[in-house]
Amino acid sequence: MSKQNTALNDDSNAVSQKDCAQRFIFENADLRGEIVSLSDSLTESLAAHDYPVNVKALLGELVAAAVLLSSTLKFEGILSLQAKGDGPLSLLMVECTDQKTFRALARWDEESTDKLAAKGLSGLLGQGQLVLTVDPHKGNRYQGIVPLHHETLAEGLNAYFKQSEQLSTRFWLASNGVQGAGILLQALPESIETEAVERQESWSRMTMLADTVTEAEMLELEHESLLLRLFHEEEVRVFDREAVAFNCNCSRPRSAKILASLGQEEAESMVADLGTIEMGCQFCSQTYIFTAQDVSEIFQGNQPKTH
Repeated sequence: MSKQNTALNDDSNAVSQKDCAQRFIFENADLRGEIVSLSDSLTESLAAHDYPVNVKALLGELVAAAVLLSSTLKFEGILSLQAKGDGPLSLLMVECTDQKTFRALARWDEESTDKLAAKGLSGLLGQGQLVLTVDPHKGNRYQGIVPLHHETLAEGLNAYFKQSEQLSTRFWLASNGVQGAGILLQALPESIETEAVERQESWSRMTMLADTVTEAEMLELEHESLLLRLFHEEEVRVFDREAVAFNCNCSRPRSAKILASLGQEEAESMVADLGTIEMGCQFCSQTYIFTAQDVSEIFQGNQPKTH
């Protein structure tokens, strides 16, 4: 296995191996990959919520998947990945930017916490859907939806890509609620291998090797060590680490815009009834408070003061 030809620069060396993503390619096959590890970033993203342990684990897997998916799309904007269902766990949601910052959210029936001990994704979500939304800063919004009746998120994502008839793509995901990790393999357009049989053989061989990975290895091994373990007989080039971080993009100005969208009459009625309007972020639990004076300033076209 070979590393990138150029040495890692100082910025790359500064990127934590606990919270990073790395791209890799196979030199002799039309295949690429991405590997991601989450630690402090995942803990920080879940800190505002008292999620059950297995809900944290599923969110960790979904965050890893969203970061991996963001690497497959050449865009500036936000990628959203949701698993929705009618079970005790009704929603898992992750938003990931092109800069590999993310925020995550889960909703569950707090009166049915005993049911959250169910094994497998389908046991928690019930009848579900997997929803992938790409919202670029420029260009058209895209959304894909597939039924989600699988035991793992990785199986659901694999089914999504198989059904969408895009380039062959496979996921391997792991999380214990404190750490998260993922591997993606994806076929590339024909370049090195011109014969379909040859391309299929390479795809089968690489995915078979990746299938030998364990959750413990994904969560504990550094990227280069894990890739060497899986693909030691292949020529693999590993690229620089990219930082992955939790970042909630909620803000007081954005909350003010939401208030403005309600209309002046309704906003003034709310503040008259309640004294103040409290707007909370469902992702990070940050609360923004608006007084009657703040509401008046919003509809005068002024930005209310920060407090």
